[in-house]
Amino acid sequence: MSLTNKIDFALIFTVKNANPNGDPLNGNRPRTDYDGFGEITDVCLKRKIRDRLQEAGESIFVQSDEKKSDGMPSLRSRAESDEFGVGKDTFNSKKTPVDTAAKICCEKWLDVRTFGQVFAYKGSGSDGVSIPVRGPVTIQSAFSLEPVSISSTQITKSVSGEGDGKKKSSDTMGMKHRVDNATYVAFGAMTPQLAEKTGFSDDDADKLKAVLPRLFEGDASSARPEGSMAVSHLIWWQHNSKSGQYSSAKVHQTLRSHIENGESLDTSALNDALLSALQGLEPQVIEGF
Repeated sequence: MSLTNKIDFALIFTVKNANPNGDPLNGNRPRTDYDGFGEITDVCLKRKIRDRLQEAGESIFVQSDEKKSDGMPSLRSRAESDEFGVGKDTFNSKKTPVDTAAKICCEKWLDVRTFGQVFAYKGSGSDGVSIPVRGPVTIQSAFSLEPVSISSTQITKSVSGEGDGKKKSSDTMGMKHRVDNATYVAFGAMTPQLAEKTGFSDDDADKLKAVLPRLFEGDASSARPEGSMAVSHLIWWQHNSKSGQYSSAKVHQTLRSHIENGESLDTSALNDALLSALQGLEPQVIEGF
């Protein structure tokens, strides 16, 4: 059974001495908008959600290179694999209708029925196929509550990967950037009408609810040392119907207004402010782990 009720959610997390999402077009400096507020893209957040779901044993289609669990060299090989995917015949438009192929893919991979995916493959003549899947779960880019302070440190790298090791390679200069201390907020929503098309269920929603408070566990790197990023709170609004009691914009604004008024973001303050913000819609405030 697909998702029963509309769900809105918000994620509050902290960054301390870490680069949460480097911009490759700007020397890998932490992303910021034109006003200096820190930004973490929705693509980056989805990557972390996929990783946590994969670590929890879920079948994930878009796997990162360092976390591949099936040895497939590409998305196409994963999709067409008889062992790990749905088989090559699924993407043959003459054998499998597009709607049926989309359903098969959604049943196989949790991230496909969650976020959606486009399967587009070239073929000879009319054998090419494009299977669009529109996911019911959307998540916005995260932005910091205040303009961020970015520190940059010059580093040297001296690693010889060639020769017999007797001759020292010349040092290479580089830069590392970090956000000193900031709090970010991201908003998201789950739409039952779209969930009906992908088969995204209440159980799937609970799986996301379980991993979001642990979003940065197992995500450590040189740019993001262990403990430098942590979820403070997950706020979960579950409506009493498929269409929802309020629009997502109005629901999210209750938290935005609380933040803009300079109120505390501890559990008690969030509970007191949000429980009475919208009549009949009481959010669940979950602390990060």
